[in-house]
Parts: sequence; C-alpha cells; structure tokens
Amino acid sequence: MGDPKREELKVADQKAILVGVFNPDDCSSKEAALDELKGLVKTAGVNVVGEIVQFRENPHPAHCLGTGKLEELKQLVESTEAEMVVFDNNLTPSQGRALEQAVEKPIVDRSEVILDIFATHAQTHEAMLQVELAQLMYFRTRLKRMWTHLERITGGIGAGRGPGEKQLETDRRLIDKRISELKAKLKHVEQRRERTVSQRREQPTVSLVGYTNAGKSTLMRALTGADVLVEDKLFATLDTRTRRWSVPNYGEVLLSDTVGFVRNLPHHLVASFRSTLEEARHADLLLHVVDASNTEAESQIHTCYEVLEEIGVDCSNVVLVLNKVDQVEDRSFIDVLRRHYDNTITISAATGQGLEKLSTLVAERLAGGFVTVEIETATGNGKLLSWLTQHAEELDRSYTDDSLARVKITCRMARRFVNAIEEPDTTLRYLEEAEPPQQVIGVAGG
Repeated sequence: MGDPKREELKVADQKAILVGVFNPDDCSSKEAALDELKGLVKTAGVNVVGEIVQFRENPHPAHCLGTGKLEELKQLVESTEAEMVVFDNNLTPSQGRALEQAVEKPIVDRSEVILDIFATHAQTHEAMLQVELAQLMYFRTRLKRMWTHLERITGGIGAGRGPGEKQLETDRRLIDKRISELKAKLKHVEQRRERTVSQRREQPTVSLVGYTNAGKSTLMRALTGADVLVEDKLFATLDTRTRRWSVPNYGEVLLSDTVGFVRNLPHHLVASFRSTLEEARHADLLLHVVDASNTEAESQIHTCYEVLEEIGVDCSNVVLVLNKVDQVEDRSFIDVLRRHYDNTITISAATGQGLEKLSTLVAERLAGGFVTVEIETATGNGKLLSWLTQHAEELDRSYTDDSLARVKITCRMARRFVNAIEEPDTTLRYLEEAEPPQQVIGVAGG
C-alpha cells in the first residue's frame, strides 16, 4: 500500500498560483479575497507567483473555474513556470482530477493546505493521531487521483495469486482499518482528557478561543508569564496548553490556550480535534480573542461561533476580547464591533494595554457564580473543614455550645461547590445569593 500522504501535499518551497472562486455576495473585495489563503500558504512555506480570482454565484461543476478563467490559468502557469496551483475552495475529487488533466500541474485545495500545516506543526502524540485521522478521511475519496498503482491484481487459486480486486479497493480497505484504529485510540485519549478536565472542576477555568493568529498565545504569555510559542503564523498552536493565572481580587484560575479556527475549517479536522477542545467545553468562562486590526474581524467572529456550536460549546458565557487595538488605524471600526456585540473589552496583548481591565472583568464574571452560606458541622469533621479551607473564603467562625463540639462557619464559595457538601450531621443555609451572571455576546438583530 502506498503512503496516503502523497508527495504533492508537501507544498513547502514550491512556486504556486493562488486561485479562488467566490460568490459576489460573500466577498467584500477582489483585493482581499485571497488574503487568508496567502496567510495559509505563507505558513506552509509556498512561494506565490500569481493569483486568479473569479466571482460567480456557483463554482463550475467540472473545473470550479469557468472556461475563460481556466484558459487564463493555463497561460499563467506556463508564463510563471508555477509548480502547483492552490485553490481557496474545497474541490470535489472529480474537480481535482479534471483540473490536473487540464493544467498538467498538481492541484491543491484549501483543505490540503490546512492539513499540511497541521501535519508540520503537530508535536505531541495526540496531535499526530488527530492529523493522521483527518488526512486519511480526506484522502480516502481521492485515491483515484492520487495513486498510480491501480492495476487489477491477478485473481485465482494458488500461491502468488491475488484476491482479484483492484489495488484501489485493497488500499481503501486498509485505510478504513487504519481509520478505525485511530478513532479507537483517540476515543481513549478523549476519555482520559475528560477525566483530567473533570478533576479540575474544583478550580475555576478560563479558555481562550478565537480565530487563528488572533493573539491568543501572546495574551496567555502576558497574563501568566508562560513560555508558550508565539509566532506570526496561522495555526502556530495545535495542542491545548493550560497554565495557572493569578487574577487580582479573585485568586488562581486555570487558563487554557486552544487551537485556532479558520474559515471553512475541514469538518473531518474539527472532528479529529474535538478532544483537544475539551477544555473549552468545560470552561467556566470563554475569552473569545479577536484581531481587531483585521478588516474581516466580524466575519471571523461568526466563524468562531459556528465552530464552537459544532463541537458543542455553550456560547452563552463568552467575553469578546478585541485584541491588537494598537494596530487599528480607524477607531470607528472598533466602535462598530462594540455596537454589534455586548460586553466587549479592548486590549493589546503585545503592549499590555487593557489587561488590568480584562482581569477585573474576568474576576467579576467568575464571582457572579458565588454565594454566601452558613455551614454548621461537628468540630471533628476534619474532612469538611479542610475542604472548606481550600474551596471557600471564610468570613466568620463561631461555636454553638460550650463544649466546642459544634462549629458554625460563614463563608463565600462558588455556587457549583455547594452541591458537593453532602456530609452527615451537617446543615447548610444560604445567607446571601449573588446575582446570576448576565448573558453576554449577542449578535445585533439576531
């Protein structure tokens, strides 16, 4: 069986022409149409030697491009001596085959570029499993275009005779077997991660989510001092990193940095990285980091919410963090975003601007889930008293009788911890209940 990660996928250092077919209603300008693809191929190490953009309501069913633009592409490939063509669209297998026959050059679509970047950046065993699964699921339907050894194996009886099926069918069966193995391994990884995350429920957790290259890792370094990778590249971070963050006037929380999102992120890739985003699904608060200097910021915000909903994340408890405000030339653009979304905050993770206000806001949002209670128990109940020391702020302590056998403690604790108090011979009474946290982030008119 051949290697499903074919040589054409290794796009680094090759000269390429970028092509995009867009609906006129979905793209603001021809100049900005391929900006995101440029960022992707730059991260993959591709040298761009030409661009072609076509606006039409629907891609051509055979070649994605219209007939005239296809001829223009052929001429541009010849004049620039391009070694490959990269499409911003996700091509069907038949479109990919037809384009390669017409242009006589390798055709790479958007999903392949993203998979190549993920494969390059995967460092941990879990990330490598996730990337391999996504690659196999993508390549499975494209074997005819990718592989050359598709002759029929001789059938019959006796040594040296094959099963009488095409090599394509054999390869597809082997790929299916490997996909099943990878899914089983990732299921085990996901269960282990769920146990790890659930064990952290005793400490408040905050997750950074957002579009790739929005500055999440820079913000994490600024808030926690963690030595995390910070690069001006898309998908620089694939593995979730969790660090302790000491929030002023609140205490320690766990801050997690997750993989970034991108427009039209391949569905098989989202499915593969579901376990990586486990932190976001269980977080007490999400900080949605947005690159406010990007003219496509609002579109990126919608993309992130779509991906979060797809993986089952509750988006009701989100704070929108408009980052990189030091790079914004027109402040009215930020004003528009703040009018469209509730409870936003502007910062610059690189310069430190607004980080104190962000910390204050996080403390307020997390404290919204706190209540004041009065707990009476036996003084010999060391297990409960020790637990309260770790998980509650003691406000008052008194003894209910002269023998000092019973103690009454007034304390403030997170609402989610109250249900954990199920000790025998213990009474609990609410003294003051904090206002429930407000809903945040609603799309204007939606």
